[in-house]
Amino acid sequence: MTTPPVPDLTPEERQHLHQFYKVLHTHPELSMQEYRTAERIEAELESMGVESFRCAGTGVVAVVRNGEGPVVALRADTDGLPMLERTGVDYASQDRGTASDGTEVPVMHGCGHDTHIACLTTALRMLLRRRTDWSGTLVAVFQPGEEVGQGARAMVADGLWERVPRPDVVLGQHVSNQPSGTVTMAIGPAMAGTDSLRVTVHGKQAHGSRPHLGIDPIVLGAAMISRLQTIVSREVDAHEPAVVTVGVFRGGLKENIIPERAEFTVNIRTLTEPVRDQVLAAVKRIVRGEAEVAGAPVPEIEHYSQLPPTINNVDAAKQTYQAIEQALGAELVSVERPRMGSEDFGLLGKEAGVPSVLWFFGGAEAGAVDPPGNHSPFFAPPLEPTLSTGARTMAAAALHWLSTPSIAHG
Repeated sequence: MTTPPVPDLTPEERQHLHQFYKVLHTHPELSMQEYRTAERIEAELESMGVESFRCAGTGVVAVVRNGEGPVVALRADTDGLPMLERTGVDYASQDRGTASDGTEVPVMHGCGHDTHIACLTTALRMLLRRRTDWSGTLVAVFQPGEEVGQGARAMVADGLWERVPRPDVVLGQHVSNQPSGTVTMAIGPAMAGTDSLRVTVHGKQAHGSRPHLGIDPIVLGAAMISRLQTIVSREVDAHEPAVVTVGVFRGGLKENIIPERAEFTVNIRTLTEPVRDQVLAAVKRIVRGEAEVAGAPVPEIEHYSQLPPTINNVDAAKQTYQAIEQALGAELVSVERPRMGSEDFGLLGKEAGVPSVLWFFGGAEAGAVDPPGNHSPFFAPPLEPTLSTGARTMAAAALHWLSTPSIAHG
């Protein structure tokens, strides 16, 4: 069956989309604290006559039944970031929140999750007025806590897939700093898996003027960090993508005291399990080996966070790609390489045991040189064609699956 054509938004839908997006952008909330955001989503769904329920505290789930047919889940993430917004737009966030360590921080939708919410709710509006073009069940998942990698797991643990009809496919999208109006998709691996480690380096405290009486954990930690940079360049096959980043280093309280300990974090990005295992093993070997050479105690290595790669089911991705291409035009849709960023979206399809597909839509001004990207304090996608593209793309993808009599998981 051919996917029904996806018309443009009505003027009323576009105006409402812009207004709702601006409210969301002005009032972001931190991960797993999206209380007002959840209430706004619920009110939006209620205005469409769509019932919803809470899942994992601040997650919102809606189910729209329209006769017999496939079950299609659509996902949008909802959390903001602890960042001070510097976009200069008149709807910029001035809100603040409480971080996990108890400190008060500025909050911004610096990753574009506000666009995801607004586009999904608008896609639902479009699909509701096109009920005669499709048959089946829509499950809209507004997921909290993507930025901390907790939201998808929390919703599954709270019985998400037991509380709704089990989907045949899970679809999601993410805004990025590619040109507004465009859509890109990877066929197969789409985003890297990530592992985060915390390394505690133990030394021996001494006076700064008598370093020979101590074991300096700062110098030792620096040696570890320098050697870690050789894993990708000298151990991993050049054809296999991998990233090793040290994002935090802490050690010492005073310039003339060699401290007793230092700490740093390691973030690893890989696309395949064999490379992940290789990099993890190399990190542990180097950290422990450098400590042994320095005559220092064995370091502590805490593996505190992990997300699997996001893998687009090949058959489902090809079908979804074609539907989006049909809706937007071939000149605006293209296949891309996997990205080394990470997402917890893939866990939703994995835990449901069904295919999932994630794609990206543009949020950068046309012709912009080096436009601000996600997690930049200057990231503010132009309203159009960003928002209309996101809404139409989600509607087109859903319409394809909801107008397909049978779905083979492949």
